Formats: sequence, structure tokens, C-alpha cells
Amino acid sequence: MASRRPAPTAAFRCTECGWTTAKWVGRCGECQQWGTVVEAGTATGITASITPIAPTRSARPITQIDTRETPRRSTGVGEFDRVLGGGIVPGAAILLSGEPGVGKSTLLLEVAAQSARSGRRVLYVSAEESLGQVRLRAERTGALHDELYLASETDLATTLGHVDEVRPDLLIVDSVQTVSSGLIDGAAGQPSQVREVASTLIRIAKERDLPVVLVGHVTKDGQVAGPRILEHLVDVVCHFEGDRQTSLRFVRALKNRFGATDEVGCFDMAGDGIAEVPDPSTLFLSTRPSEPGTCVTVALEGRRALPVEVQALTLHTTAPNPRRIVSGVDSARVAMVLAVLEKRAGIKLSDQDVYVSTVGGVRLTEPAADLAIALAIASAATERPNPTKFAAIGELSLSGEIRKVTQHDQRRSEAARLGYKAVIDASAGTLRDALNQRARHHTPRHDDRPDF
Repeated sequence: MASRRPAPTAAFRCTECGWTTAKWVGRCGECQQWGTVVEAGTATGITASITPIAPTRSARPITQIDTRETPRRSTGVGEFDRVLGGGIVPGAAILLSGEPGVGKSTLLLEVAAQSARSGRRVLYVSAEESLGQVRLRAERTGALHDELYLASETDLATTLGHVDEVRPDLLIVDSVQTVSSGLIDGAAGQPSQVREVASTLIRIAKERDLPVVLVGHVTKDGQVAGPRILEHLVDVVCHFEGDRQTSLRFVRALKNRFGATDEVGCFDMAGDGIAEVPDPSTLFLSTRPSEPGTCVTVALEGRRALPVEVQALTLHTTAPNPRRIVSGVDSARVAMVLAVLEKRAGIKLSDQDVYVSTVGGVRLTEPAADLAIALAIASAATERPNPTKFAAIGELSLSGEIRKVTQHDQRRSEAARLGYKAVIDASAGTLRDALNQRARHHTPRHDDRPDF
């Protein structure tokens, strides 16, 4: 009887998902990542038996744990504190990601300076810039303070030596992908190096109650570069984003073990540094009187309700395929709104070039802007301006029905706070009724024409 051939041993393992294979491949067969399959150093498996060890600290009921042992510390930057949930928790590990040039280093240098001004010692480890480069940026942004210590270092062991020497209350490492450990083979930025550097810094943070902020690079598709385990190790993952064409920047919390993940911090990038924008409501509104083709909606950025002006322009064309040009809105939703306007409201747009845009470079992706887009296009097509201090909130269905959107009460409250006297929403019923209601709010003039 022939003996059974032994199963091949898993000699290679993916550093991202743990997938194993008998021979090396360039791409993981499970998570489809390139360059993550490395040789497995030791065999894995289930241990037959484990000898119990007496714990040094006994488990306690959760009701007996005092949260006053870990008070939050303000960073001195209110918008950043808002995203973190009120401040930095001692021992927390925070990962800040963002595209190159968006302003991550400028933001963290401001956080470091404000923390130093509040009496806390800060160690800023720059692994990408020299000390002179960081000093020049600090002079430009006014971030100079004696309690702010700088170190330009790419070696993990030396970085830990700086921590022991300075004994900071806040550690900032810019960036985690450029720091390497001599105990791990490979260049800085490889998955094994990133994992070792992050794990060591997080362990130091937990042992010493030292908050650590790590800067992370992003890939072309906007994901954090390096092994995915990096996001699982840290306590907070923040993403710093913004349009290169505008100075407005947003910080969003993608993960937060100490607070909510629906807060958004607003900043304005200027030549002398970065400034907080505690009330960004006026950034996305035009200051000119109401013109045909404009309508205001109230969008949500995290928990914030922001009024955004939508502008539309229509031009008659004889081309067989009219142009549909959009900026800041979803082209598919605009096409749907155009079809509903023509079918349900009787406004002919099949012979019109339609242009739709937003003010201030903001991007509207939620369905709550459907009604404002429809009313802006209808205003442009009929050459009748919408009433002043007028806003529209609602999602359009293909039947022309206006549906209620999430956080409706908060949106109406923000509109009322900014002085909008008329708000058309799902209570109007249908798009045709909303157009009639808009006409009733409009002050009649001798040259006004009917809506449709």
C-alpha cells in the first residue's frame, strides 16, 4: 500500500493578511497585494498546551475603574480637539494620513507649538526634513517655543534615545514610513519595517502614558500606505484632506476609540501657516444678490451642517447631444435630476447645454442636494431668480417625490441660524409643488414669467 505524500509546508506568508503558500509569488492570492509575500521565519500552528501564568494585576469590575486616571489633554487647536473627541488621551496612538503637500506637517507643527505654549514638552521627530527646514517653517508660521524640541532622525533606536533624554509629554513622528529599525531586514517603508516601528512606538506610548502622533503616507487611491495592521494598532486614524485649488482643509476621524467618528475639523491654509475655521458656514455662499440659476442647500460634513450654494447655467443648443458639465456634484445625479425636471415638471432641457457647479470648491455627494440642484436648473432655464434667503433640502425620486433626508432638523436649524426665512423640503410633496411653492415665496415683478 502506497504511503500518503506529506502535505507541503507553508514556507511563505503574506504580511498583510497571513495567507500562506509553499513557494514565493509576487502577488498575494488572498488580498491581491503586491510585494507582501515573504519567507516565513517559523512554522505556525496551534500550541498543544500552554502553562498558565499568574497575572501581575487582577481583573477588576468595569464599574470600579476610575476614568479620572486618563484625563484628556487639549492640543491647543480647537478643531483638532473636536475631531479627537475633546483632546488627546494619555497613551493614545494617533495616525494622521494625507496626500503629499496637503499640510500634515504644518498642522502638527502648530499642534506641537500650541501644546508647548500650554506648558507641555513636545518632541517633534522629523525623518523627512532637516532641522533647518523645520525651523524655517516654524518661523514662518510662528511656532517657535523653548519647550518644543526637534530631532532629525530615521533610526528607531536613536529616536527612543531622544525620548529617554527629552522625556516629552507629546511625541510626533513625521513620518512612520521613513523610520527604520536595525533589528529588521529591509529598507524603511517596507511592511515589516513599518510594523516594527509602529509597534515599538505604540508600546512606548502605552507604557509611559505618552501620546504619540504618527504621520502616514497614502497610496494613489487614498489608502494609508504600508500594512493594514498599522490602522488596527493605533487608537485613532485621522485623514487630512483638501483641494489643491482652494485653501480649505478638512480633518476627518476614520477610527476613534475615544470618541465619535463623524466630527470634521475645518482649517484654512494660508501663507503664514494654518488657521482654524470654527464657523465655515459663510465659505460656500456667494455674497452677490440672488441671480437666476442659484439655490442654497444645507449639506452635512460630519456633524456639521454647512450651507452650500449650487449654481446652474443653461444655454440653447442645436447639437444632437447637449453638453452636461458638472463641478462639485455627481454627474449621474445631475442627469437624473434633469430627467425628472423634464418628465415630472414639464421643463424642457433636451435642447439645452446644462452646467452645474458649487461655490467654494466643496463637493456634494449626498442625495440631500437633489432638490437644490433641480431648483437651480429650473431657475436658470426660466430665467427667474430664486427668492432671497431661500434654501432647499431634499432627495428626489424618479417619480418626482421629495424625500426626507438624514439630520433634517439639524439642517433646518442651521438654515434658520443663518437667516434663511424659507426652506423647501419633503413637506412640499413633489417637485412640481416645490416649484409652485418657490413661486409663492418669490416677490413678483412686472417682467416675471411662469415657472413652467
